[in-house]
Amino acid sequence: MPPTTHDGRTRNDRSFRTDRRAIEGLPVRLVIALVVGVASLSVMMGMIGDIDGLAATEVDAQPQPEVTTPGEQSIDVAVVDPDGSRVADATVIVRSGSAQIDGVATGTTGSDGTATVDVDPTLGPNQPDGTLTVEVKPPAEGDYVDERGNTEVLVVEE
Repeated sequence: MPPTTHDGRTRNDRSFRTDRRAIEGLPVRLVIALVVGVASLSVMMGMIGDIDGLAATEVDAQPQPEVTTPGEQSIDVAVVDPDGSRVADATVIVRSGSAQIDGVATGTTGSDGTATVDVDPTLGPNQPDGTLTVEVKPPAEGDYVDERGNTEVLVVEE
Protein backbone atom coordinates (compact mmCIF):
# COMPACT_ATOMS: atom_id res chain seq x y z
CA MET A 1 0.00 0.00 0.00
CA PRO A 2 1.45 3.42 -0.96
CA PRO A 3 2.31 5.88 1.81
CA THR A 4 -0.44 8.36 2.69
CA THR A 5 -0.46 11.93 3.98
CA HIS A 6 -2.25 13.20 7.11
CA ASP A 7 -5.48 13.90 5.10
CA GLY A 8 -5.69 10.37 3.65
CA ARG A 9 -4.41 11.09 0.12
CA THR A 10 -1.52 9.23 -1.36
CA ARG A 11 1.72 11.04 -2.05
CA ASN A 12 1.28 10.42 -5.77
CA ASP A 13 -2.03 12.35 -5.72
CA ARG A 14 -0.41 15.26 -3.96
CA SER A 15 2.60 15.39 -6.25
CA PHE A 16 0.34 15.31 -9.33
CA ARG A 17 -1.74 18.26 -8.07
CA THR A 18 1.33 20.38 -7.43
CA ASP A 19 3.06 19.44 -10.70
CA ARG A 20 2.15 22.22 -13.20
CA ARG A 21 3.88 20.50 -16.13
CA ALA A 22 1.10 17.93 -16.44
CA ILE A 23 -1.50 20.52 -17.43
CA GLU A 24 0.71 22.76 -19.59
CA GLY A 25 0.88 20.36 -22.54
CA LEU A 26 -2.81 19.49 -22.57
CA PRO A 27 -4.24 22.69 -24.17
CA VAL A 28 -1.53 22.73 -26.82
CA ARG A 29 -2.32 19.14 -27.78
CA LEU A 30 -6.04 19.91 -27.94
CA VAL A 31 -5.46 22.90 -30.21
CA ILE A 32 -3.24 20.84 -32.52
CA ALA A 33 -5.85 18.06 -32.66
CA LEU A 34 -8.59 20.59 -33.42
CA VAL A 35 -6.59 22.24 -36.23
CA VAL A 36 -5.73 18.89 -37.82
CA GLY A 37 -9.37 17.77 -37.52
CA VAL A 38 -10.75 20.91 -39.15
CA ALA A 39 -8.19 20.72 -41.97
CA SER A 40 -9.07 17.08 -42.62
CA LEU A 41 -12.78 17.86 -42.61
CA SER A 42 -12.36 20.69 -45.12
CA VAL A 43 -10.38 18.42 -47.46
CA MET A 44 -13.08 15.74 -47.25
CA MET A 45 -15.88 18.27 -47.88
CA GLY A 46 -13.98 19.56 -50.92
CA MET A 47 -13.75 16.03 -52.28
CA ILE A 48 -17.47 15.48 -51.77
CA GLY A 49 -18.29 18.76 -53.54
CA ASP A 50 -16.34 17.62 -56.60
CA ILE A 51 -18.50 14.53 -57.07
CA ASP A 52 -20.84 15.19 -60.00
CA GLY A 53 -23.79 13.41 -58.40
CA LEU A 54 -23.94 15.90 -55.53
CA ALA A 55 -23.19 19.09 -57.44
CA ALA A 56 -26.05 21.33 -58.57
CA THR A 57 -26.15 22.98 -61.99
CA GLU A 58 -26.95 26.71 -62.11
CA VAL A 59 -29.48 27.76 -64.76
CA ASP A 60 -29.73 31.21 -66.31
CA ALA A 61 -32.60 33.10 -67.95
CA GLN A 62 -32.04 34.86 -71.27
CA PRO A 63 -35.00 37.14 -72.05
CA GLN A 64 -35.67 38.41 -75.58
CA PRO A 65 -36.04 41.30 -76.00
CA GLU A 66 -33.81 42.55 -73.18
CA VAL A 67 -34.95 46.15 -73.81
CA THR A 68 -38.61 46.94 -74.43
CA THR A 69 -41.20 49.70 -74.11
CA PRO A 70 -44.31 50.00 -71.88
CA GLY A 71 -47.48 48.29 -73.10
CA GLU A 72 -48.86 44.82 -73.74
CA GLN A 73 -46.35 42.40 -75.24
CA SER A 74 -44.73 38.97 -75.05
CA ILE A 75 -41.22 38.21 -73.84
CA ASP A 76 -39.50 34.98 -74.84
CA VAL A 77 -37.26 33.66 -72.06
CA ALA A 78 -34.75 30.89 -72.78
CA VAL A 79 -33.53 28.87 -69.79
CA VAL A 80 -29.99 27.55 -70.28
CA ASP A 81 -27.43 25.61 -68.26
CA PRO A 82 -23.73 26.61 -68.03
CA ASP A 83 -22.95 24.66 -71.23
CA GLY A 84 -25.56 26.66 -73.17
CA SER A 85 -27.99 23.74 -73.44
CA ARG A 86 -31.66 24.62 -73.13
CA VAL A 87 -33.61 23.33 -70.11
CA ALA A 88 -37.17 22.07 -70.62
CA ASP A 89 -40.00 22.10 -68.02
CA ALA A 90 -38.62 25.08 -66.06
CA THR A 91 -41.04 27.73 -64.79
CA VAL A 92 -40.16 31.33 -65.66
CA ILE A 93 -41.48 34.05 -63.35
CA VAL A 94 -41.46 37.74 -64.30
CA ARG A 95 -42.09 40.25 -61.49
CA SER A 96 -42.21 44.00 -61.10
CA GLY A 97 -38.90 45.68 -60.48
CA SER A 98 -38.69 49.43 -60.87
CA ALA A 99 -41.16 49.01 -63.76
CA GLN A 100 -44.59 47.71 -62.73
CA ILE A 101 -46.73 44.84 -63.98
CA ASP A 102 -50.05 43.66 -62.55
CA GLY A 103 -49.14 40.70 -60.30
CA VAL A 104 -46.65 38.19 -61.69
CA ALA A 105 -46.39 36.66 -65.14
CA THR A 106 -45.35 33.02 -65.56
CA GLY A 107 -44.60 30.56 -68.32
CA THR A 108 -43.17 27.05 -68.65
CA THR A 109 -40.34 26.16 -71.01
CA GLY A 110 -41.15 23.67 -73.70
CA SER A 111 -38.88 21.07 -75.28
CA ASP A 112 -36.95 23.94 -76.92
CA GLY A 113 -36.16 25.45 -73.49
CA THR A 114 -38.07 28.68 -74.19
CA ALA A 115 -41.12 30.12 -72.42
CA THR A 116 -43.32 32.94 -73.67
CA VAL A 117 -44.51 35.32 -70.95
CA ASP A 118 -47.18 37.99 -71.59
CA VAL A 119 -46.55 41.25 -69.72
CA ASP A 120 -47.94 44.78 -69.70
CA PRO A 121 -45.21 46.91 -68.07
CA THR A 122 -45.88 50.48 -66.97
CA LEU A 123 -43.60 53.24 -65.75
CA GLY A 124 -44.42 55.81 -63.11
CA PRO A 125 -44.86 59.52 -63.83
CA ASN A 126 -41.56 61.18 -64.82
CA GLN A 127 -39.88 57.75 -64.84
CA PRO A 128 -37.86 57.35 -68.06
CA ASP A 129 -36.99 53.67 -67.51
CA GLY A 130 -37.39 50.68 -65.18
CA THR A 131 -36.74 46.96 -64.94
CA LEU A 132 -38.65 43.70 -64.69
CA THR A 133 -37.00 40.86 -62.76
CA VAL A 134 -36.83 37.35 -64.16
CA GLU A 135 -36.63 34.24 -61.95
CA VAL A 136 -36.46 30.56 -62.84
CA LYS A 137 -37.94 27.66 -60.89
CA PRO A 138 -35.92 24.72 -62.26
CA PRO A 139 -37.60 21.43 -63.17
CA ALA A 140 -37.98 18.94 -60.32
CA GLU A 141 -36.38 16.02 -62.18
CA GLY A 142 -32.93 17.57 -62.51
CA ASP A 143 -30.11 18.80 -60.33
CA TYR A 144 -30.71 22.41 -61.38
CA VAL A 145 -30.77 25.50 -59.17
CA ASP A 146 -31.29 29.22 -59.79
CA GLU A 147 -29.36 30.98 -57.05
CA ARG A 148 -27.65 33.80 -58.97
CA GLY A 149 -29.40 36.86 -60.34
CA ASN A 150 -30.73 36.66 -63.89
CA THR A 151 -30.78 39.23 -66.67
CA GLU A 152 -33.46 41.86 -66.07
CA VAL A 153 -35.69 43.27 -68.79
CA LEU A 154 -35.18 47.01 -69.25
CA VAL A 155 -38.36 48.97 -69.94
CA VAL A 156 -37.68 52.33 -71.62
CA GLU A 157 -40.24 55.09 -72.28
CA GLU A 158 -40.70 55.78 -76.01
